[in-house]
Amino acid sequence: MLLVNPGFERIAAPFAENLRKLGVILNYRSVDPSLYQRRMDGFDFDMVVEVFAQSQSPGNEQRSMWHSESAAVNGSRNMIGLKDPAVDALVDRIIYAKTRKELVTACHALDRVLLAGAYVIPNWHIPYHRVAWWDKFERPPTLPLYYQAEDWLMAWWAKSQSP
Repeated sequence: MLLVNPGFERIAAPFAENLRKLGVILNYRSVDPSLYQRRMDGFDFDMVVEVFAQSQSPGNEQRSMWHSESAAVNGSRNMIGLKDPAVDALVDRIIYAKTRKELVTACHALDRVLLAGAYVIPNWHIPYHRVAWWDKFERPPTLPLYYQAEDWLMAWWAKSQSP
């Protein structure tokens, strides 16, 4: 497992220990960011910690993450080297969807196919966001309809002080 941040060793160590109990040996190594990037760009790794971030409205970026065309392109986001005609067809359905309903249906189908392929090992998940609260801040009365979880933090500002 190739790591860029030594802080991930605390995650990799218990994972490696659990795999060892199953008879699987996992070696992990932290490298400096420039070497990490070069190895990522050239797909020179067996396993990495990766985030497959998605937007509220998936589109062309799906081609670089899952499509066969991007599997051998240095620096592409197709980290797993996926080459699957079914996935390619679903990515094209997402990109060329004419209605929101078609887009959602194609995204759900792609999600099911990717999950069934077991291409990744989920690290962790919590169904909420941890946020510290201090009442010296306020926010706009109306928040945007769509935003990333961390984006709303940028919409806060310090309350004005009354004279």
